[in-house]
Amino acid sequence: MREPPHELARRLADRTEAVCRHYLSNGRRQGNYWTVGDVRNTPGRSMFVRLADSARGSAGRWTDAATGEHGDLLDVVREALGLRAFADVAKEARAFLGLSHEAARQASSVRKNVLAPAGSSEAARRLLGISQPIIGTIVETYLRERGITTLHGTESLRFHPRCYYRPDDHGPTETWPAMIAAVTDLDGRLTGAHRTWLAPDGEDKAPVDTPRRAMGDLLGNAVRFGAPGSVMAAGEGIETTLSLRCALPDMAMAAALSAAHLAAILFPPTLERLYVIRDNDPAGDGAHDSLIERATNAGIEAIVLSPALKDFNNDLRHFGLDAVRALIADQLRRRDRIRYLNRAA
Repeated sequence: MREPPHELARRLADRTEAVCRHYLSNGRRQGNYWTVGDVRNTPGRSMFVRLADSARGSAGRWTDAATGEHGDLLDVVREALGLRAFADVAKEARAFLGLSHEAARQASSVRKNVLAPAGSSEAARRLLGISQPIIGTIVETYLRERGITTLHGTESLRFHPRCYYRPDDHGPTETWPAMIAAVTDLDGRLTGAHRTWLAPDGEDKAPVDTPRRAMGDLLGNAVRFGAPGSVMAAGEGIETTLSLRCALPDMAMAAALSAAHLAAILFPPTLERLYVIRDNDPAGDGAHDSLIERATNAGIEAIVLSPALKDFNNDLRHFGLDAVRALIADQLRRRDRIRYLNRAA
């Protein structure tokens, strides 16, 4: 007797990463998620698939932050191949699950690796524990090269002089200096870490294929700067968020690390107004639209802060801090302009 749809979905979920590598090959693993442009395998980072069961959800469940679409791995099979009849979807799923014994053993091994300490929150804790403060290190050099000079309150950033880097093509492991960022939940508990590998002189990122990678539980969590009260700002990247913080040093901010994770960031219970730090690209547009809708539904006022160029770090580096202050002045609520911007000037 043929298994029902929920049983097929469960069996696919047991091999979530193998499913993603096969049907969503334009994506890549990021922490405990597989990220890709959309369920039709478009390159990008708007869609994220949970790779392991957790308190937040089951393996194989996915959400597209740009469109709000969501589903399970049967939906991935259907959309990635353009199938319409469920009989065809089920046939394809059974064919995928009917791997040879050796292929099935390898897929199971991949699944176990998702749960191994190498990509876990515990691994993130160990990495943060052996890292050091950034002041006086090449992390400080790297940030200042990008015009970021407001470094007080950046305890969430650390420096590791020889952080392991494993190439995507499974080449030999390398070591590079790295900026390590602590990812925390709303209660300040460490849930993951983000690594930015740097050149030895700190003047740029390391010359590797993927100089930024995350590990641990990212969904809803963020790299945080300052304790949020009734007002905070949230953006995608660390450098972009810190660039705006140079203009608004007393405003609490959070970097969600990607467009998809920005759309899903959790709101502090005291939050009344959220400034969404926009990146000028399609993924950024989709993320801020989703985040604004979520915030509005939660009774939180949401306001977009838009850069002149691709992002606020580009603005800071090309135009300078005074120009960034002038650019955002009219985008802030008057009370926040007085409270945060005028005080910083």
